[in-house]
Parts: sequence; structure tokens; C-alpha cells
Amino acid sequence: MSFSVSWHTLLDELDNLPEDATLLTPLSHDRFHVTDVQEQRVIIAFLDRDIDETRPLQRDQFETLYRRVTDEPGGFDLDRLPPDADPYPAVLSVHPRFEIDEDQGVIVEKEAPTASQLLDAEDEAETTEDRTEPELDVYADALLLVDALERHEVEVLEDMETDALVNLYTLLSDVQRNANDLRQDVADVLLNRLHHDRPVSGPFGSVQRTTRRNRSLKDDDEVLGTLEAAGIDRERVLGVDRDKVDDALDVTELSESDVYEIEQSEYVRKAEVDEERKETRLQGLKDRLAAAEGDEAEELREEIEDLEDRIEELTEFKSGASFHTHAGGEQ
Repeated sequence: MSFSVSWHTLLDELDNLPEDATLLTPLSHDRFHVTDVQEQRVIIAFLDRDIDETRPLQRDQFETLYRRVTDEPGGFDLDRLPPDADPYPAVLSVHPRFEIDEDQGVIVEKEAPTASQLLDAEDEAETTEDRTEPELDVYADALLLVDALERHEVEVLEDMETDALVNLYTLLSDVQRNANDLRQDVADVLLNRLHHDRPVSGPFGSVQRTTRRNRSLKDDDEVLGTLEAAGIDRERVLGVDRDKVDDALDVTELSESDVYEIEQSEYVRKAEVDEERKETRLQGLKDRLAAAEGDEAEELREEIEDLEDRIEELTEFKSGASFHTHAGGEQ
């Protein structure tokens, strides 16, 4: 099918949309309306911006996207979109042959009718419903940490007041501890879903399953007896020093398992980080927070203040209280 035919099919579909139809961009999740459909362009208006912002989406840009999608059997990777091109695939998804797969991060052409980025009333209600607070310690700590970082000039720590530094250190410690606990919980679940040498990717990076070998020496008498039977003088490994045992293994036919208890444990390690994708998402979150106004902004401020009060109750210094630091432990 030529682009010209597909373009006019898309224009017909857009003409038939209800006036209040809302579309959602796949990367930044901005909501917008199609306000005008013309032969050479489509005019859209964003709903989540501070000002009434309209944008023309040009036909030639749609054609470029069309060519890239149809040239890729597995779909066109949305991360390859130019800056500010997020609305184009959302509009193209209104065409019955194009669909966005956000899990895979692609837009693909299909033979059968497809779903679009058009929000129904229920979906739109979900995107605009009141913010909810997860029942996680790390969420409250992270929100407070963001607030503290925004309120203080942390680029020059030496210029900060002592109490501000104490609060910042407390929040950083809490976020680190709670985030690591949650990270381990996530890793435990992921471990059952990963296979060796088969990395699994998400929007911000990928992980893979890896095997770690841990060695521990067997009982001293057993190790010494085994080595003596192999012709190794007891004095050479007296005290069963690991380095000496390894040296002895190099000159015998003994295997590691003869003198070591070997355990294998499974764990999840970070294999790759997409810093550019993270930065893009982070900027979108910053823009959304900056755009908050009216009741939404007031609710956000109240929520931060409530959370801050909770942390202050837990961390404030009390008269007569003593504080100790344990070497190697939590500070």
C-alpha cells in the first residue's frame, strides 16, 4: 500500500474522531486533541501544558515515519524518534494498520485492524485520577529527598547549614537502605523469570542472570590429610592458608572440590543502562512537576509537607539521647 493511500485513510479516520477524543504520546505520555485535519498537516493541542500549545504535524514527517515502520519487519524503535516527534506515532496509530507496542517500545504495521493510542473515558479517567502514595518506605523517602535537593544548593555542600546537611544525609541513608531492600525483592522475583545468556530489556536498561561461585575450605584435618595423601608436605599448607592451598593444587592432580566446599548461587546483575532514555524520562517528569498548578500543585505540596513531618518525627534529636557509630555498620 502506498503512503498516499495510507495518508488519506489516516485523514479519514482522524475526521471521524469525536471532538473530545484524546490521544496519548507513547514516550512522554502527554495527552492531546486533534484540532484540525488538513491535506498537508494535522494540528494538535496538548492538554497537560501550562499554556494553550498547538502544533502542526507535517505530512512529510508522517511519510518519513511510515517508510521507517514499513521497512522494519519487527517495527520501528520509538527511541529512534527525533526530539519532539512523540505525537507522530500516536496519530499514526489511529490508522487501522499501525499499532504501538509500548512494552517492546516499537510501532509496527499489521495486517489485521489494530489498537490505537486513543484513550477511552475509563483510560482517560485513570490518567487524570488523584495521585496515590504506594505503601513503600522508599517512596516517601525519595519524595522527601527530591524536595530537599530542590530547596537547597547542594552543588556546594560546604555552604549548607549543618541541620540541612543532617537532614540530607538522613534521607540519603534511608533511600539507600530502603531502595536496596526493594532492589533485592525485585531481583528475587526476576531470578525466576530470567535464563542464562538471555538478557531481558526494559525501557531504561537490561538485566541478565549470572552464576557466582563461592569457595570455602573444608575442615582443616580433611584438607591436610587429602594433601598429604597426594604427596604434599603438611608444612607447606600449615594453617590451611588459601593461597598456599591454591599453590599446592597447581602442582598436583587434585581438583578444587577435593579441598574446597563449592557453592553456586544465582543473582541478577545490571548488564546495561540506557542513560539517554533515563534522562529523557527524567526530563518529562521534571516538566510535569513544573507544570503542576492550582489544586494539583497544592495537593502535592501538602503531601510533601505531611511526609516531611513524618520523617522529622523519626529523625529529630531528642535531649539526653546518645548516638553511636559502629564500624562497618549502618551510619
